[in-house]
Amino acid sequence: MATDVVVVGSGPNGLAAAVTMARAGLSVAVYEGAPEIGGGLRTRSLFRDDVVHDICSAVHPMALASAFFREFDLAARDVELLQPEISYAHPLDSGRAALAHHALDATCAGLGRDGRAWRTLMEPLLERSQAVVDFALGGQRSLPRDLRAPLLLGLGMLRHGTPLARHAFTGQKAAALLAGVAAHAIGRMPTPSSAAVALLLGHLAHGTGWPLPRGGSGRIAEAMVSDLRTHGATLTTGQRIDDLRDTCGARAVLLDLSPKEFLRIAGPLLPRPYRTGLRAFRYGPGAAKVDFLTSGPIPWAAPEVGHAGTVHLGGLQEDVFQQESLVARGKPGGEPFVLVVDPATTDPGRIGAGGHRPVWAYAHVPHADPTDPADIVTARIERYAPGFTETVVARRSLTAPGLEKYNPNYVGGDIAAGAMTLRQTLLRPLPRWNPYRTPLRGVYLCSASTPPGPGVHGMAGHLAAVSALHREFGVQTTPSLSPAAPPTPRS
Repeated sequence: MATDVVVVGSGPNGLAAAVTMARAGLSVAVYEGAPEIGGGLRTRSLFRDDVVHDICSAVHPMALASAFFREFDLAARDVELLQPEISYAHPLDSGRAALAHHALDATCAGLGRDGRAWRTLMEPLLERSQAVVDFALGGQRSLPRDLRAPLLLGLGMLRHGTPLARHAFTGQKAAALLAGVAAHAIGRMPTPSSAAVALLLGHLAHGTGWPLPRGGSGRIAEAMVSDLRTHGATLTTGQRIDDLRDTCGARAVLLDLSPKEFLRIAGPLLPRPYRTGLRAFRYGPGAAKVDFLTSGPIPWAAPEVGHAGTVHLGGLQEDVFQQESLVARGKPGGEPFVLVVDPATTDPGRIGAGGHRPVWAYAHVPHADPTDPADIVTARIERYAPGFTETVVARRSLTAPGLEKYNPNYVGGDIAAGAMTLRQTLLRPLPRWNPYRTPLRGVYLCSASTPPGPGVHGMAGHLAAVSALHREFGVQTTPSLSPAAPPTPRS
């Protein structure tokens, strides 16, 4: 019997698309070119069998916040999302640090005279958090029920995504703290898109949080795979699709692929205007990653940083703005913005024998920069944690091109799967009313190169699947994702 749906790629969006389709009672087959399922949700040992490392993403603000995962309910599937006491920290020189506590009151108290401005920025977003998240992570093709959500984001983008951002706070700590979150956009700063990222992630730090899955990111993928198998889906690893025609037996094909990969497998089949548009799709700066095995916790000069789930190393606001803008223009050098996670701080079960523990770090670098990041990232951490180098037992680095080799969706090391400009955030990969549907009958894109963009939220896959259900199968009711929902009979 022919398969109803083929999903190519098993990142969080591919798995979300497959889950949605399988729960609608359709037969689903997932194909993954890598040896293991998960895309950006892979966890495995690197140096010691008793210490596991998150190979791509480590911290997941959207795993509690997005509409897909709210209904999918990871907690009910035995995935425990652990909340650090401090969502993120931003060390500064002279042993100082700005701290975004999970508790908004504690954060404001630590920011001194800027505490009131921080509360004024974050509190209205927190009061309408679900509406804000659903607007930001929706298909962005319809008006939200709560119009105050886009209004709040719009006002914040004007204040923090323009030159006004340099005057939003009076002190260094709050300005650096917000700049560090905005840098998750990985591009020129300040811009409206970087401000939108700061507002979305920044307020979640005081709401549903920036959690880490107990045991590593792979636990999220495992829960999704378990649900797929329960609903009869098949998953095949180590089988890369090189020609879209190999999936021709399916009524719908959902591709968790970048535009570059879509062109690789389907280029000659696509109409010339669409093909030209995909070729014009812009990719952003790259990431270069270093995994460390250390003999103990990072010896931060500001000890309270050791309680943070995520640490941003970028210096003052003006340093972050300047360095990220240089990287966006393809200019290497300087001191890169670095993100650091010591997962055992939040999840002590990640500590192996003898106190050995994983440390995860990314540096933002120019697109396809071949520079080995190991020494640069080590020195960056050492600046704010003197003695860190002495704790390093082993390390492994991946350049930006190395990340693309590991996962072809990370073109040039671009883990956002496309430059996060305002236009391309809203109109990715091409300006179309339905960004998921392609000109090929039954073929849909569902990767982070489609709205709402990067992050472990599952929404691109879910929204693409809902679109395919409506058009290809005439299913107008979106299936329940709840673990308590009974299986839908096969159509």
